[in-house]
Amino acid sequence: MTDLENQVQRQPITPAEYIRANFASTDRIAILVRNAKRSETTQRISTTAKVTDTPFQDWMRYKNDREGCDIYVGMNVLKSTAFTRTKHDVLAVRHLYADLDHDGSASLAAIEKSALVPAPNYVLNTSPDKYQVIWRVEDIDLVQAEALLRAIAREFDGDHAATDAARVLRVPGFVNKKYDQDFLVSAQHHSDRVYHARDFKLRTELVDSGYRQQRRSPSQVPEPRHISQSERDWAQVKSALASGADPEELIAQLAHSRASDKSDPQYYARLTVTKALADLQEHSPGSTASSSPDVDDLRDA
Repeated sequence: MTDLENQVQRQPITPAEYIRANFASTDRIAILVRNAKRSETTQRISTTAKVTDTPFQDWMRYKNDREGCDIYVGMNVLKSTAFTRTKHDVLAVRHLYADLDHDGSASLAAIEKSALVPAPNYVLNTSPDKYQVIWRVEDIDLVQAEALLRAIAREFDGDHAATDAARVLRVPGFVNKKYDQDFLVSAQHHSDRVYHARDFKLRTELVDSGYRQQRRSPSQVPEPRHISQSERDWAQVKSALASGADPEELIAQLAHSRASDKSDPQYYARLTVTKALADLQEHSPGSTASSSPDVDDLRDA
């Protein structure tokens, strides 16, 4: 067990404390409440001050304790006019993050030892051997942020689907209801620093989250790499689109298949299908970048 894992289990933090520590009181943030058994999702957007006030916290606790809902928070600040949680709605990037959902202990140890990333501000233990790692940042634009998110996921075997700026992550202090046995999400605070792009030494040239492979010389033998479910989804969706499948039907099928393990399966499905369609069109003969649909135009269903 790594030092980070040990510390995660020692020091509890309340949901309100965690949210206040990561956002200014006037920031507008999204809270996502999902009941996987009923496939119901509720999203509320409000200021940090209201979200951390007693009535809102009581509502979140009721949803978690009594209705079996999972609780998530959007990790970036939304515009004053935002009523949805999309890239167009993001006002400022406040966090970079990694969702370590495969062999989390090994990935966490790699982050701890790495000179490519600074010490995280928080590490969340979300379920057995699964972690979410959070860095507070400033002066990083959306394009930079998503390039770094993809690089972090690639370097530390994180979830490649958790690399968009509109991502929601779990809130510590609430119970993870995703599995047969409840698991209390806990967090450990490691640093008060606010980081900048220069603090992350990762290469960001490979922009497709590991979907496009680097060229290797014939003498190089690739190391075996775990293929995540998100990458399988990507490959299957891309193949189906290339065969003429209807995008909306694919979105419905993918959302249904990932309903039990995604906080917002409709958003995930639409994002995956739209990005795959854009990638196919971009690389088809005679196409131009402008012919590809803009993933930023996606809206929460």
